[in-house]
Amino acid sequence: MFVTTSGRTNGEKINEAKEIAQSFNVQYIARRKDSILELQRQQDSDCLVVGKNRLELYARREQQPFFFHPSSGMFRLKRLESGGYDPFIEASGLKKGKSLLDCTLGLASDSIVASYAVGAQGLVTGIEGNKVIAYIVSEGLQTWDCGNESMNQALRRVNVMNALSLSYLQQLPDLSYDCVYFDPMFETTITESEGIHALRSYAVQEGLTESMMREAMRVAKERVVLKDHFRSSRFEKFPFEVIKRKSAKFHYGIIKKE
Repeated sequence: MFVTTSGRTNGEKINEAKEIAQSFNVQYIARRKDSILELQRQQDSDCLVVGKNRLELYARREQQPFFFHPSSGMFRLKRLESGGYDPFIEASGLKKGKSLLDCTLGLASDSIVASYAVGAQGLVTGIEGNKVIAYIVSEGLQTWDCGNESMNQALRRVNVMNALSLSYLQQLPDLSYDCVYFDPMFETTITESEGIHALRSYAVQEGLTESMMREAMRVAKERVVLKDHFRSSRFEKFPFEVIKRKSAKFHYGIIKKE
């Protein structure tokens, strides 16, 4: 990977790009008048672009960049604020003061909703295996403006950890979080947003193994929750109680601690 800026930039963004390049121990390349495609052709590499309002990660073979956006989290927050229902919050059993470990952070949509639900007294930690994705999402959570202070604070409270889920779980004490949550890439592809599609190029897919589930059960105080495609074999592989949702393309599976 190399780092550059958007076409129209300033000294502040150039310095920011240089600092990011140094932190990742990669090359900073001045944009000048070259296109991103031309720079990628010259470098034969992925490219992180420091723009005016966001960071964009371009894979070599992808036309659409990955960038942070709260995605479905925004309208879900608005629904919760108006007293509405969210199936993830019900499945996870989250309420004020509770804690969630999101083992598959991605764009952090579920973690954002969880953070709003548990409030300032709660705790939400999201794990992302790719260090560049973790950085982009972490920066986005700290800078995105929802136009609503309570929603902004929900984003700011999400803690992003760059780690592999299994190794992170193994380091935690017993009963560290009320809920441990998995939302792996679906085994069956469904229609996705551009953000999720771009994320697939970088996703670290560990798989939901017996070791992972054993550690999750040890770390969870109350329950382990899986979100997956309604045809997923993972619901049968582990003893989940499946919450089937009529007409929905994904279901939630729950294992409650005794």
